[in-house]
Amino acid sequence: MKPTKRAALILGAATLLVTGLFVATNAYAANLLSNPGFESGNLSGWSCTGSGSGAVTSPVHSGSYALNGNATNADTAQCTQTVTVQPNTAYTLSGWVRGSYVYLGVTGGASTWTPAATAYTKLTVPFTTTAGQTSIQVYLHGWYGTGAYNADDISLDGPGTPPTTTPPTSSSPSKSPSASASPSKSPSASASPSKSPSTSPTTPVTGIPKHALIGYHHASFANGSGYIRMADIPAAWDVIDLAFGEPTSVTSGDIRFNRCSAAECPGVESDAEFLAAIKAKQAQGKKVLISIGGQNGQVQLTTTAARDAFVSSVSAIIDRWGLDGLDIDFEGHSLYLNAGDSDLRNPTTPVVVNLISALKSLKAKYGAKFVLTMAPETFFVQLGYQFYGGTTQGDNRAGSYLPVIHAVRDFLTILHVQDYNSGPIWGLDNQYHTMGGADFHIAMTDMLKAGFPVANTGQTFPGLRADQIAIGVPAAVSAGNGYVANSVVQSAVTCLVNGSGCGGYTLRGGPSPALRGLMTWSINWDRYYNWEFQNAQRPYLNTLP
Repeated sequence: MKPTKRAALILGAATLLVTGLFVATNAYAANLLSNPGFESGNLSGWSCTGSGSGAVTSPVHSGSYALNGNATNADTAQCTQTVTVQPNTAYTLSGWVRGSYVYLGVTGGASTWTPAATAYTKLTVPFTTTAGQTSIQVYLHGWYGTGAYNADDISLDGPGTPPTTTPPTSSSPSKSPSASASPSKSPSASASPSKSPSTSPTTPVTGIPKHALIGYHHASFANGSGYIRMADIPAAWDVIDLAFGEPTSVTSGDIRFNRCSAAECPGVESDAEFLAAIKAKQAQGKKVLISIGGQNGQVQLTTTAARDAFVSSVSAIIDRWGLDGLDIDFEGHSLYLNAGDSDLRNPTTPVVVNLISALKSLKAKYGAKFVLTMAPETFFVQLGYQFYGGTTQGDNRAGSYLPVIHAVRDFLTILHVQDYNSGPIWGLDNQYHTMGGADFHIAMTDMLKAGFPVANTGQTFPGLRADQIAIGVPAAVSAGNGYVANSVVQSAVTCLVNGSGCGGYTLRGGPSPALRGLMTWSINWDRYYNWEFQNAQRPYLNTLP
């Protein structure tokens, strides 16, 4: 989506740029950042969290100073800087970093990280701004409890006006690290996981195949992967998520689905053709959903008025296009937990309580065949094993999807967590699991099936039914960080379904023959890569018991 899904979109567009598929240049003489090498001897120009961070004289990459970020058990030592940029323009963010789990990125956009750099290592993040975008926030951070990190010679390369003076340090630093690249801290040894049976009832009647292929369709925007008409989406896809419905403002709750324009998406079909294609897909037994949120669509239902607007506007979208339901892809700061909100069974934070209420209202309106899916990042689900946002530890967004998932588990159709754009996560075997192999998908999915204790709250998140769980992966290397070969994905699914070929990992939730299938970002990226994902995974899913 994840991405984040738009973050994958931006990364993909940048990949096309550097491979020469777009005619543009991303090399400029000017660095748009203020105090990029911390040569002022302080943090001027940057807003940094935590205590003990500052400019140091050793170790440096060049010059006389570098950043020393003091990451602690309670803070990632994040430093940010906001910069004016031009819309629809390619930029390259880069920097030299040193330490364990150091991250560089654009808030709400592309990012990268290194798990361990004993010497200065260069990180590079190419990205393209969106239409109408005039500013970005770049960030650096470490991670909870991993110790100090260093950064030096940070550069934002692209068109713009470089700073002529060093601005003063902001008095209101950001307190939240990027959720799109989030490693986790080990829980205490006493937090031993235990298998929890599902409390959900019989499978809802939705008509989705036992092992489904689920994909996102870029329906409201263009990117480097190109537009694909609804009628041209192959029959291999069982669930099609229309990306995205977005709010008129962060807290309005008023969701709008604006189809991509002909100017932005050459070849886009008319509304009548789009509607007819949706009906044709449904006649073939496919499900078409509206996905709400995405990287740019921050949705905070802070009031009951916003809740009611959400229900009304989402209903209008479903009715207008005759859709089968909705997908919740809330990212960024859409969900969080207020201090003291530590019981996932009885949440009190308004953005959580109002979302739960809204989903129950939509379910009541549309009945048994209503399809509800969710695509959270690992930060908002599995990280809850170590940190829970309602406690005093860490980021208040950690694990914040858990009370929502728990509250709607009786009618949740599929949860497909984004196993990408993620940092290392502590699994039920009390080991770190990182992207790049079958192990990560196995461990993350097993947590959803087995359930797990929620940080230091004394509560347990009960596991879901296997048919409610799918694995979320990028369709191609341009679609998101964490892409692995199709054969690696299949190895993970084989382990989870049959309980064999799991390497050294023991399934706490046991084998899951009813595992629902695979979700991917995105159908468009798969088409760009000649349907490699679809052509490998659809036949494979058909072989499962």
